[in-house]
Amino acid sequence: MPRMLDLSHVKSLAVRDLIELANLDDFDRVNEQVRQVAGCTRPVNLVGQTTTLDATTRTVLRSYSTTDEPTGRLLTTCGNRRASRCPSCSRVYAADTYHLIKAGLSGGKSVPEAVRTHPRVFATLTAPSFGPVHNVPGNRRCACGSQHDKDAPELGTPLRPSTYDYTGAVLWNAHAGALWARTTTYIRRALAAHLKMTQKALNAALRISFAKVAEYQQRGLVHFHAVIRLDGPEGSSEPPPSWATVGALTAAIKYATYKEPDEEFTKDMRASLTVASDHTGDREIRWGDRVDVREITALGDGELTDQAVAGYVAKYSTKSAEGSGTVDRSLICAPCGGRGYLRGPDGFRDLCADCDGTGQAEPLPNLRVQRHVRQMIRTAWALGHLPEFADLKLWKWAHMLGFRGHFSTKSRRYSTTLGALRDVRKAWRTAQTHTDVGQDTTEEDTTLITESSWAYLASGYRPGEELLAAQTRHEIKQERRFRHEEGDPSAECAADR
Repeated sequence: MPRMLDLSHVKSLAVRDLIELANLDDFDRVNEQVRQVAGCTRPVNLVGQTTTLDATTRTVLRSYSTTDEPTGRLLTTCGNRRASRCPSCSRVYAADTYHLIKAGLSGGKSVPEAVRTHPRVFATLTAPSFGPVHNVPGNRRCACGSQHDKDAPELGTPLRPSTYDYTGAVLWNAHAGALWARTTTYIRRALAAHLKMTQKALNAALRISFAKVAEYQQRGLVHFHAVIRLDGPEGSSEPPPSWATVGALTAAIKYATYKEPDEEFTKDMRASLTVASDHTGDREIRWGDRVDVREITALGDGELTDQAVAGYVAKYSTKSAEGSGTVDRSLICAPCGGRGYLRGPDGFRDLCADCDGTGQAEPLPNLRVQRHVRQMIRTAWALGHLPEFADLKLWKWAHMLGFRGHFSTKSRRYSTTLGALRDVRKAWRTAQTHTDVGQDTTEEDTTLITESSWAYLASGYRPGEELLAAQTRHEIKQERRFRHEEGDPSAECAADR
């Protein structure tokens, strides 16, 4: 039984709670739970139980209940991929993304190693210009006449804000995901035209696999980095025909994104979307002319290697819009859902008292962001309330400057999946747990039944646990720094658990 302590003289609530936790009979288990979630910023608290039985004999093989925990609940990771929200979980997500991308380049994770001989490129697709912005054009001066530092706050902001096309910029972000989806189709069409084949014949001879990640530029517009690979018709397990080369793939990508038709292509193959609007006028959504396509060389040969590309994509998989200077939280008022009103008992609309009818969780003028970012947010919010753009729900994604797509996607047969990687990690942890507690391994032909009942309790730590989590984060940071100094290439995206 824990001893009764008089802690009235301890002013710090966190220290007082930590002393109370240390006074529990099983404080080591409290510390173990915090370490198991690797100092997750906001872990999920669960209560419940799980039991594993032999399906034939109904013998209980394993059981667990949170009533046996010293704090009466179980901590699990939040699983947030964004580094700005949870550095711990984002590193795990980056590590999984690294292995997913690298498996599609070098093999492994059910992908044959021969995949590294397939034609593959690393493509960067950018947004068009919506007005001149401050930049660093090499060692030359910006168009404004100044020579900016690389970290100058005005970089990416318009030279003339009054003429900058904010509506076009927001609509570009809103449709960037759909444009990428259409581009994957147009790449196939352009490749068939380049090889002078029908699309049906091309689809029967090869498959185009890809994995892409979105990144925000300083001007607040997204651009995409994509690994694009040519496979046989069955996917990564089969090589493409010998006439399907890197050169043909590169030409197809360029013609499907920005290159105008010439003697080889008499038809415009560029992917585009048309946004019809009476309020803003019809707009055509296209890629910018700065498209970079480079061949990915064999492992360890050249600058753009499998490992370099996988590390680059993994790095940006945990980023969000905050890299462009915006906020990393939704701006819609939670009680009214951004509508600005609530339905009263009489069915009439009552003004929301939390946002005073604006629908905003915090007034846009009060946001601590640059003027350019605030105007992007304000434009997204205004467009989102137009009936013709209602399906885009831009007010919901105003903090993302209008972008509402997935940050990382892949084709079905590129490589393994994030879910499969999580299942492998879960199975390994379960096996480790059973080994640590000395439980016998069941026979392979034994059918198991798991009966579980869980309920959400809360999110976050107790004040004393937060101190333990801070210590855990510090130790992980020190270990990663040490591994980086030792030259470990996986230190940047290694999983912490």
